[in-house]
Amino acid sequence: MKRCGNLFEKAFSKENLYFAYLDARKGKRKKKACFEFETNLGANLMDLHNRLHDGSYKPDPYFQFTVYEPKERLIHAPSFRDIVAQHAIYRVIYDIFNRSFISTSFACRIGYGTHRASDYTQRALRGYDSNLYTLKLDIRKFFYSINRRTLRTLIGRKIKDERLVDVMMLFADKEGAVGIPIGNLLSQTYALIYLNPLDHFVKRILKIKHYVRYVDDFILIGLTRDECLKQGERIKMFLSERLALGLSKSTIQKIKKGVNFVGYRTWRNKRFIRKYSLYKFKQLLKGGKQESVVSLLGHAKKTSSIKYLLNIIKEANQNGKNIQIPNSYRPAYNV
Repeated sequence: MKRCGNLFEKAFSKENLYFAYLDARKGKRKKKACFEFETNLGANLMDLHNRLHDGSYKPDPYFQFTVYEPKERLIHAPSFRDIVAQHAIYRVIYDIFNRSFISTSFACRIGYGTHRASDYTQRALRGYDSNLYTLKLDIRKFFYSINRRTLRTLIGRKIKDERLVDVMMLFADKEGAVGIPIGNLLSQTYALIYLNPLDHFVKRILKIKHYVRYVDDFILIGLTRDECLKQGERIKMFLSERLALGLSKSTIQKIKKGVNFVGYRTWRNKRFIRKYSLYKFKQLLKGGKQESVVSLLGHAKKTSSIKYLLNIIKEANQNGKNIQIPNSYRPAYNV
């Protein structure tokens, strides 16, 4: 396996740190932390550069808060300076690791996402008899259970520059013996790296033709019920022995009953957004949250739910709301 070296200097050159700053500020120009960093940009970038190179760099304490949707999670928000440092690393390592990921791992990758994951899943369902089965699995408390020593080993299989790995692992550290912070840019990449062995095990060893994963949720498609039980046990054993992870739940059901995955309820010939998304849409509409309403429309665009959502908006607008509909939805909205 080819390992890449001499990456520390590349990641933390003055030029790359500047481009990392440009990446970090996208969508954050109005944030106080971004503004304060920009007011003395040259000095702040030079200080970051010097600290990284003399070994004195340490991430600032996280700002911690809890989110409750879609489930309760403790978020660790890094300082803007540390976001810049993470982008500098990400710019150098992304392509190195991305080449090793399978094509049906859809989370946190450029050009991928929930829409493509859902499209792939529906195409796969169409290729099998409706009386065959799907096996849907979910890893228990994934980010909180990642073994940082194992993570470092997996990173080291691709990167032999120990100075860079040392800095990378600073962003994996958190209280407790295991787990990585939720909220770091690099945590998303670490999640991809950590479960990459699982993907290759399922594809190469178990020989599953249609397998799709999004972070810690994954589905095997087109199996008999006995195969679901057998392969589920083999995956459970692999996760436990190789990655120190466990499963929180598993669902075996016939293809004709569809699957609940990446925010959609999907059958071979139709797709709907989840009931919770419908509830959230109505709440956002009631509050007049224009941008969020349009975002959920985008989520529903390729589903059978879209006409229902547009009808709800039309009724709300008739009752005094003023939700603007993007032109791409106008034909259906005006029907």
